[in-house]
Amino acid sequence: MYNIPHLLILGGGFGGLAAANEIRKNLPASQIKITVVDKKDWFMVGFAKLWIINGTRTFENSIGSLNELRKKEINFIKEEITKINLHNKNIEIGNGILSYDFLIIAMGAVLAPEKIPWLSENGMNLYDHNQLTEIHNKIKKIKSGKIAISIMGMPYKCPPAPFEASLLIDSMLRQEEVRNSIEIHLYSPAPITLPVAGIEISQQILNLINSENIIFHDSCKIKSVEKNKLIFQNGEAEFDLLLAIPPHIAPKVIYESGLAKEGGFILIDRECKTPFEDVYAVGDVTTLAVNETASVPKAGIFAEGEAITVAQNIISKIESKNEFSLFDGKGGCFIESGRNTASLIEVDMFSEPKPSTNLTESTAKHLDEKLQFEKERLTKWL
Repeated sequence: MYNIPHLLILGGGFGGLAAANEIRKNLPASQIKITVVDKKDWFMVGFAKLWIINGTRTFENSIGSLNELRKKEINFIKEEITKINLHNKNIEIGNGILSYDFLIIAMGAVLAPEKIPWLSENGMNLYDHNQLTEIHNKIKKIKSGKIAISIMGMPYKCPPAPFEASLLIDSMLRQEEVRNSIEIHLYSPAPITLPVAGIEISQQILNLINSENIIFHDSCKIKSVEKNKLIFQNGEAEFDLLLAIPPHIAPKVIYESGLAKEGGFILIDRECKTPFEDVYAVGDVTTLAVNETASVPKAGIFAEGEAITVAQNIISKIESKNEFSLFDGKGGCFIESGRNTASLIEVDMFSEPKPSTNLTESTAKHLDEKLQFEKERLTKWL
């Protein structure tokens, strides 16, 4: 009897959902069994978090249910992944063991505020969905003082998001008619705003935030946070409200399985392969080097592109075709201006002789495209 291969996908974010859907679209359940495992049962496009902060969205209106996958003959299991056994080709979850023939690791990056002493006691986590409503309420209440947005580690998810957040907060404060009494400061450990996009685009982003009187401080490597004070390696800064982008790490189970070194991410090639047979990794849990200094950014659009590459290669293998795809490194991230417009950073990471980036002008059309981007993915994946 023909044994149907089992594809196990760890993570129901951009990478996991794109891979599951691409494979199911091309191969029926009689040819491959697909199971997605995630500790949460919902998916949200990351940039919706900023809309919850500015009050134009609620969490409930921004998520899709992963239970919907079952309609497509994609199994979904809501469980914590406790162990990945690469040599036995299985994983351990809360209530048992799941074996696989193919494995796609799409578990994303984990926020690690605990790496910065006293951050959790003295600041808010801009990327934590549980804190978004509280952040919204605090911004609405503040009447004067300093708001600090601090990037506390590199790399981090969605590189333009802190800059976009500063612009949307600027807009909220203008609506409350308190902007003139409040300073907005943005601190980064990097020497320029967006190293992954290069010097020229970084300067354009700097010009954009400076035009709204948002002050950017480069090369600020965080040591710790005190009450109302950021302590950097080379100085300190006061704040009344701190919104932090904490360091990112891979999930603990990744280090325990030997897929990555402690504190790092899974190293992959353009086929998104790991050193283990039929084990792939995509998205924020990975590092895909472009050259000695640059890597593919941690953003949903790249996780999606990598996932489709892996899906095509798994389909090719199951159909016994001798073809394989490479991830093209192309993608784009939106930056909202806070004035009902957005621009698009277009990236081609593998263009020769070096990665190419372009920042479009800020238009209402791009903001519509951003909304459409979210709607399309929620509709086609779930």
